[in-house]
Amino acid sequence: MKHIDTHMKRILFFLAAVCLSAAASSKTLVAYYSYTGNARAIVTELTNQISADVVEIQPAEKGLHYEANNYAIGTQLLNAIKAAPNDASSYPAIDPVSVSVSDYSTVIIVTPLWWSQMAAIMQSYLFQVGSQLAGKQVGLIVTSASSSISGVVADWKRLVPNANYLSENLWINNSNRSSMPTLVANWVETYGLDQTDNTAMPINVIVGNKTFSATLADSETGRAFAQLLPMTVTMNELNGNEKYHYLDSSLPTDSYHPGTIQAGDLMLYGNNCVVLFYETFSSSYSYTRIGSIDNLSGLAEALGSGSISVRFEKTTTTENLTPALSQGDGGKFLRNGQVYIQYNGQMYNVQGKQIQ
Repeated sequence: MKHIDTHMKRILFFLAAVCLSAAASSKTLVAYYSYTGNARAIVTELTNQISADVVEIQPAEKGLHYEANNYAIGTQLLNAIKAAPNDASSYPAIDPVSVSVSDYSTVIIVTPLWWSQMAAIMQSYLFQVGSQLAGKQVGLIVTSASSSISGVVADWKRLVPNANYLSENLWINNSNRSSMPTLVANWVETYGLDQTDNTAMPINVIVGNKTFSATLADSETGRAFAQLLPMTVTMNELNGNEKYHYLDSSLPTDSYHPGTIQAGDLMLYGNNCVVLFYETFSSSYSYTRIGSIDNLSGLAEALGSGSISVRFEKTTTTENLTPALSQGDGGKFLRNGQVYIQYNGQMYNVQGKQIQ
């Protein structure tokens, strides 16, 4: 029986390694620009439904009112691009973007429509990275009041000429905005974008008598953080939106500028400051993603307004499940490149996270 146990463990972990390798090359990036907040709301809903990194594109010149004086500034920017679309100087300057699209197999662009065209700020970003998107799966989500998005689609294909386009673009406008969560869910399901990264590691974050499920990123930073667990630390309050704690040692970094911090984000500031955010807000700072809280209900209330003790610990792992498999409890399945295992009548991914 010991030989059988060892053999089955080897099989399971070999399949898991294949799964990890496939997932590592199938990451998704959501890049967006938001002027009024409508695109940002779409991104928030989208990232509630899929596992993705997010980068916000921002203009270098702040505080411009593109719609003022009968859309004078916005029209001027768009006309400059139309006059010389192949000239980099025709595009408005944007803040540097540290995220490399080469690290992703799928990129989703979320942009507002400006007077029947793609917002000039997003055009600047795509002009910079369009050639790097060749061969990648690229999707487009557009928000507008009521105007048709055909002009935005034309800009998109001009700026990203050799991508594998998702055949249906998602258009959110004033007439269907109230149904946006359902529209996003249907679009995500159509293209299988809801296949979240099952290689990410589930953990528990315990605050007082409340336990919050969380998921660590499948990255050097996430794995290094996992090696520190279990860990109980005192996290200090800052700015009414975050708790932070300085570790005794450094973690690997891959910092980027998220633009908008989401409630539940678990980030690394610098190389040793763990930050747990409990409010959503815009930020100019750069962070390395550690992971995120899965269930936000009651998080802000549990963390409170002062310093607090927080415990991070791992949840069930495959080491707990493997012996039961070798004794004939359920089985293992490979579906869509992902390994699933059955234990006590429940399905788990290879990290031990239960699949509903």
